[in-house]
Amino acid sequence: MLHSSYPVILFDGVCNFCNDTINSIIKLDKKNVFKFAPLQSEMGQRMLEAYNRSTEDFNSVVLICDGNLYTKSDAALQTFKHLGGPWRYLRIFSVVPRPVRNAVYDFIAKNRYKWFGKKEQCMVPTPDIKARFLD
Repeated sequence: MLHSSYPVILFDGVCNFCNDTINSIIKLDKKNVFKFAPLQSEMGQRMLEAYNRSTEDFNSVVLICDGNLYTKSDAALQTFKHLGGPWRYLRIFSVVPRPVRNAVYDFIAKNRYKWFGKKEQCMVPTPDIKARFLD
């Protein structure tokens, strides 16, 4: 199994909303805790395979941290935890039952291309953040 010493966020590389979210996390992550890879990338595919996950389902952000794989709202809540600062308080939403949280997540995921559009190819990181990407 691929294991890293830092949290890795796998995201839909062609989704505008997902890319904007990753760019926001990069700006908020002052300690450079996270590494990133598109789900569609070679590294993203290898990490999904290592955790016996579908390499064709891009409807969830994936967080791999401390040997655990988190998806959907759990991935978001764990990301807030690792961002620290005031963001860690958003973990209060963990009191909402997972099926309810994931229903909201699924609704947004289902409509993300319609609402925010998509790119023809995965984002290419700018030189200043390229080192944060795993490919």
